[in-house]
Amino acid sequence: MSLIERITRTGPKKLLAIDGGGIRGIMALEILKRIEDQLRPDDDGDSFRLAHYFDFIAGTSTGGIIAAGLSIGMSVKEIMTFYETSGAQMFSRAGILERLRYKFESEPLAIRLQGAFGIDTTLDSSRLQTLLLLVMRNASTDSPWPLSNNPFAKYNDPIRTDNNGKIPLWQLVRASTAAPTYFPPEVIVLLGDTPENSRHFIFVDGGVTMYNNPAFQMFLMATVDRYWVHRPEARWQPGAEQMLIVSVGTGTCPDARSGLEPDDLNLLFNATSIPSALMFAASNQQDLLCRVFGDCRVGDSIDREIGDLIGNAGPMDQEKKLFTYLRYNAELTRAGLTTLGLPHIKPETVQKMDSVDGMSALREVGSKTADKVERKHFAGF
Repeated sequence: MSLIERITRTGPKKLLAIDGGGIRGIMALEILKRIEDQLRPDDDGDSFRLAHYFDFIAGTSTGGIIAAGLSIGMSVKEIMTFYETSGAQMFSRAGILERLRYKFESEPLAIRLQGAFGIDTTLDSSRLQTLLLLVMRNASTDSPWPLSNNPFAKYNDPIRTDNNGKIPLWQLVRASTAAPTYFPPEVIVLLGDTPENSRHFIFVDGGVTMYNNPAFQMFLMATVDRYWVHRPEARWQPGAEQMLIVSVGTGTCPDARSGLEPDDLNLLFNATSIPSALMFAASNQQDLLCRVFGDCRVGDSIDREIGDLIGNAGPMDQEKKLFTYLRYNAELTRAGLTTLGLPHIKPETVQKMDSVDGMSALREVGSKTADKVERKHFAGF
């Protein structure tokens, strides 16, 4: 089945979003492995892939790596192997002079991404079995760039010289993972009708936009007619029985700096802490929007004031909810880890986005968090 046939067929649509979070993507992979196991048909053996179930997969930063891998038909196990074998190379320390701008080299990660997705695989490639959304920030225009492979989108028109579909997939993923202070930016050239009219854009991590958790933006891109400009009647219809959105996080750290003093907020502190602060805030906001406008079946408490919002009353009456929503995540604080039954894991081991030495601990956290996944959550889809 072609992508166009898949996205225009009738019936409920299933969407999957994966947060950004650096090496903590390993935690999300453990949750996705449980989802893959729960959804696998009894007679399917090992051939089942999440791309067979989900029609639209979105990811930001490390979530973009996972989303792209799932969309081209990789199993969760294969993507986990990529992280385990590439983790150290992905976080290869930059030279002393470069560390004034970023901590890690970009070339090792780029090479690994080229190997995983293919150097010639583009965003419009037939290898992509689902709609795919990757989020990045265009530093040149100071704006978020959520790019998808929707064949009916304005800037995916094959007759355009600046057709986004012709951009290499690995390069878009690399751009989405270029976290400021962690990795150097990615430069992407969009061709014009003449070489002089071509434009060079500088991209950084999509986590420093409001879409570190891309779940609600994915919903908008699935349902708003302007994202389907060449065939607006094909846009997906909302409704709690028509659309399922599954959102997978990479952990939260609400008390990561509980001992902070006012004098600690110097320039260096702000430069290194702002990316993670933005990612946490963005993920919370997108999660909150999904729980308010969707029928939330599962999800941990957002905060002590509003709780988990399961069965909430708000601007959308329960019978008018726009989609069914599932959220799986974990709190990586001392209290959160203890609640998961992991008192032996130190919070600082799993909170950092570049903690390569904490990969085994992150897998353990992900495995425990995955216990929240139940087949009944997917009932009706």
